[in-house]
Amino acid sequence: MPGGERGLLGIHDAQNDLRERESKEQGEPMVLRVKFYTKREERAPKPKLGVGMWTAAARAVAGRCFSSQMTGKARTLCTFGKRIIDRASCEGELRVFIVAGEVSGDSMASRLMSSLKIISPIPVHYSGVGGIFFLAWAAVWQMRLKMTLKAAILFKPHVVVTVDSKGFSFRLLKRLQARLAKEEDRPVYIHYIAPSFWAWKGGERRLGNLSEFVDHMLCILPFEDEICRLNGLAASYVGHPVLEDALRLNKELDAQSIRWRLQEKKNTFRQQHGIPSGNTIITLLPGSRMQEVKRMLPIFSQTMESLANSFTGLSVVIPVAPNQQVASYIEKVIQTWSISTTLISGMSVEERYMAFSASRAALSTSGSAVMELLLAGLPSVVAYRAHFLTEWFIRFRTKLQFISLPNILLGSMVIPEALFNSCTHKNLKVALSKVILDEDSRRQQLAAAEKVFRLLSPQDLQSITEDNFPSMKAASIILDVAKQRLRV
Repeated sequence: MPGGERGLLGIHDAQNDLRERESKEQGEPMVLRVKFYTKREERAPKPKLGVGMWTAAARAVAGRCFSSQMTGKARTLCTFGKRIIDRASCEGELRVFIVAGEVSGDSMASRLMSSLKIISPIPVHYSGVGGIFFLAWAAVWQMRLKMTLKAAILFKPHVVVTVDSKGFSFRLLKRLQARLAKEEDRPVYIHYIAPSFWAWKGGERRLGNLSEFVDHMLCILPFEDEICRLNGLAASYVGHPVLEDALRLNKELDAQSIRWRLQEKKNTFRQQHGIPSGNTIITLLPGSRMQEVKRMLPIFSQTMESLANSFTGLSVVIPVAPNQQVASYIEKVIQTWSISTTLISGMSVEERYMAFSASRAALSTSGSAVMELLLAGLPSVVAYRAHFLTEWFIRFRTKLQFISLPNILLGSMVIPEALFNSCTHKNLKVALSKVILDEDSRRQQLAAAEKVFRLLSPQDLQSITEDNFPSMKAASIILDVAKQRLRV
């Protein structure tokens, strides 16, 4: 325990954590940080001067009365309607427990929290755990599960939101459901990012089992919600998280296209990092997990060395995931490279997309980064290697022809893929050279970006506003679910 403190497992207030995060270096991965309290701290919303002050004060007093002293008939009255929103209103706050175990989930949880705070008619009190270090220790995974379960139960949430990390998330929700199923004031369980059931043979059949401990699924692909509902699981489509970056960076532009406003800053990026104007920049995205980075970066290194023999003035940019272990490993490896290499923080969305704008092409490990590159209008090549047993399992169980999401959505290999045994530096050099030099290949990827953007965008998108953002839609759906009566 930090500082040797003992007592009940508690969690920082999310607003405090977000302020801490802004004051620290960009490499800090945690959104919600675990802390131990000897007793639960009461937090009231800070009132403004005027009439609103008395309203806020009354709400805070009511919240304390109902949350700490409410017993017997009073609590029965608050839980009788079985609507989460009524119970939260009665208690003076909406308590939301959030769990995010991956880098991408951490970012999504942060945005969701901000959006829910904006639109909720009731003050929101957050608790939870998140950040890559939360799930990085495989040896203490079960201990973390028990700690998180205990924290959630002690917090008495109205809503529990798990973000991605299906292995951990579903185990947690199962145990919460088993412990609280008979409670009159049990929370509503929501999972953000549906598992890729559509990618595996027989995957749809497993969806029905999820409804036993998931009240609502928030989907990031336009076809997932209907399949979930057909298999007995309530679900809604909110939009892909990468789409939110595209929308935020294009708020002043035409909603029907993705003409990036950061294009004008490509020279600024070169100047900031001392990259000569005549050099060809290649962005490398080896991954965010240590295991995949160790597997992919040596192949990427060989590819760049081979490519440097064909292209003079080659420069490499690597956006580094907010993981100190990964960052240290990459810094050590590139010291042996003969190619000029620049490391930037992967935490900054704007700096990442400035690098994309300044680059001629990218080489990426399969993952969400491929979608980022496509929507940024940067032609790329996808690479993927894994343990031979994992590769065998994927070949045997998958029903897809492609591994990258843009190719899956479009039904064709617009983005070149080098997978498994074909993922060699020689094959990657050939594919990357074509993407750099062949204008037809580049135009195909740029046209594909427009198609994918329209596919993922809301059908009624006429102008880009915060209401269109996936995090805002997710927050709105969470409130809608809270207004429904819970299953008995």
